[in-house]
Amino acid sequence: MVYLSRMPKSKLRKKVIEKHSHDAGVVVHTPGAPLESPKWLAPTMVAGFLIGLFWIVTFYVTQTRYPIPGIGAWNMVIGFGFIGVGFTLATRWR
Repeated sequence: MVYLSRMPKSKLRKKVIEKHSHDAGVVVHTPGAPLESPKWLAPTMVAGFLIGLFWIVTFYVTQTRYPIPGIGAWNMVIGFGFIGVGFTLATRWR
């Protein structure tokens, strides 16, 4: 013997549907938080990435003699510092 039983579908109450229709149009805004980024943020972020990349590439291509002669591997720290500034600004971008 095989018993096939069907579970009845639950019916949504009118109150639940009305509640959800009101919630759909609500926009939550945190006071004091800007809605968009400042105009200078994106160009400064990209500039940090590109300057850091250029700095490190220059360091390798010139066989560790440039961009600042005499400080050696600290040129890598400076290059990654620029890239770090770019990443820090990227976290603020909306």
